[in-house]
Amino acid sequence: MKFIDALNGCNRGAPPVWLMRQAGRYLPEYQALRARHSLREMFFTPKLAAEATLQPIRRFGFDAAILFSDITAIAPAMGFALEFREGPTVFPFATSENWRSLKQDLGALDPIAEAVLLTKKQLDIPLIGFCGGPFTIATYLAKKTWGGQDFSAFLDLIADVCILSLQRQIAAGVDAVQIFDSWANLLNDEEFEEYSLKPLKKIAESVDKPVILFMRGSAKRAEKLAALKPAAISVDWELPISEIRRNVKIPLQGNINPDLLFSPADQVRREVRTLLDEMQGDPAFIVNLGHGVKPGTPLEAIEALVEEVRKLNY
Repeated sequence: MKFIDALNGCNRGAPPVWLMRQAGRYLPEYQALRARHSLREMFFTPKLAAEATLQPIRRFGFDAAILFSDITAIAPAMGFALEFREGPTVFPFATSENWRSLKQDLGALDPIAEAVLLTKKQLDIPLIGFCGGPFTIATYLAKKTWGGQDFSAFLDLIADVCILSLQRQIAAGVDAVQIFDSWANLLNDEEFEEYSLKPLKKIAESVDKPVILFMRGSAKRAEKLAALKPAAISVDWELPISEIRRNVKIPLQGNINPDLLFSPADQVRREVRTLLDEMQGDPAFIVNLGHGVKPGTPLEAIEALVEEVRKLNY
């Protein structure tokens, strides 16, 4: 399969293509499903999560699917209540005084694994599982972030639950996992080492499937992320991917600006062609966005993107 071949650095021909947040609000079939169910129902009802995962595959024929879930889905397993309005709402907020007393419920991870099982039965392409990076998850769980030993210990606890969740997803059949440390770009270099790279390293070394790392600002920190020896890095659009490739030899995923997909189809095709020419013949390249698909993205733009990749005949 192209996606797995690219992660192994041995793809031949056109690169694989999938898009972060490809299951979601821009799809009319998703909107119809969402009209009947709350977000919490969809995340924690395996049948609904599987359906949302499969919808973009049926429509666009991507080379990989990513499980429909949320990075805060581990919160109930850590003893937090979780609701979704416009976004996730977690309570009680963690503080350095109360996080040690929260009661874990690891059974809350079961619906995520069950969604993997249901999805895999209906897929003939790889399925990507995921979790959030501990720092990013902490930004949702904590009323305010705090530094020092307590915060590092809290991140370590989050990392432990992330590992358990990923291990259950792997046991249920995912072919690779992606860790989204989306907000790690907020950290300075010293904080990044302690609060992002350290827990990411722990997670990456604790799972036995290919690991893809993603964060905002990943293009500028790609070499530090590569030092963790993941299977791949998903990079944003802040630097040309060919420039990143000069210093990073592991597989790269990216790096189309999601805003391009609001342009006319012809412009989408031109920009995608430029990226493909830039990475021509690279056996370890995966076409993706530098961030997730935005709500309201025209379907025609995504069709143009996929069709342009499919036209390649290296």
